[in-house]
Amino acid sequence: MDNSKTIPLLLAVAVGLFVFRSTAYKVSEWEQAIVTEFGNPVGEPVVKAGLHFTLPWREVRRLDRRILNWDGYPNQIPTKDKKYIWVDTTARWRIENPLLFIQSVRDEDGARSRIDGVLDSVTRDVISNNNLVEAVRNTKSAEVDSAPAEKPKVEDVRSTKADDEDIDRKLEKIEFGREVLSERIIDKARDGLAEFGIEIIDVQLRRIAYEKSVESKVFERMISERLRVAEKIRSEGQGERAKITGEIQRDLLEIQSDAYRKAEILRGKADAEAIRIYAGAMNADPKFYEFLRTLEAYKKALPKDTKFILSTDNKFLNILRNKE
Repeated sequence: MDNSKTIPLLLAVAVGLFVFRSTAYKVSEWEQAIVTEFGNPVGEPVVKAGLHFTLPWREVRRLDRRILNWDGYPNQIPTKDKKYIWVDTTARWRIENPLLFIQSVRDEDGARSRIDGVLDSVTRDVISNNNLVEAVRNTKSAEVDSAPAEKPKVEDVRSTKADDEDIDRKLEKIEFGREVLSERIIDKARDGLAEFGIEIIDVQLRRIAYEKSVESKVFERMISERLRVAEKIRSEGQGERAKITGEIQRDLLEIQSDAYRKAEILRGKADAEAIRIYAGAMNADPKFYEFLRTLEAYKKALPKDTKFILSTDNKFLNILRNKE
């Protein structure tokens, strides 16, 4: 092969490879790219995955298209009802406008710095304008079980209604709830971060805790409240026990009196029947009745191993003398 032809061909191939490597770039499915020329963006953002080409002196800036996480630092915030709490928030965000993002914050570190300032400020503003219970409870009211249940008795309904009213008096009323506060934070933060090409997906109050100086007092108050409720339940139980015991005693007395009444009726009927039989036997044979009564008198009057000295004409021994 002629060297005069081979060398220019190799040079052409090398130049072609160099031009290809300096002008071609690949964009992955999870990326988006901005092409800059001397630091200034050129053209529209590249969001379609695949192989793309640009001029050799231009630079390709790659940005993430996925949803990114942001974790804030715990902040001490006073609530509307003057309670100091530590609030720890977390959020999810993504780059909505790559061109505006590059021009304003340049990279993800700059974006997180902006998010820190906006979300911390918005969270402090929302929490400080509401009572503590709004940030603690999720919804306005407890969920109602939709499963069918047996129809309660009138006494049970009254008792349940009274207990619910007592609980409602103890619990502090809420107007919005934790979810509404999170939505307010999102709305305000979205307006503040839109100018940086950032979209906030959601914000969650990850942890809410009392300040250490008041935490022990809060725990003591919670313990005393639970003890008071326990004492109330215990006293109600004792009253219910006394009520049940009284009902048992009353039922027992009713059963005993009814049994005594029936026993006396049966005893009276038996005595009447015995008298009727005795009277019939006496009327049928008076001598035989006299004989039986005499034998009973002997049995009671003459115990075992007893000796009597009587005259022969004593009437007590008439039946033994067999005069009749």
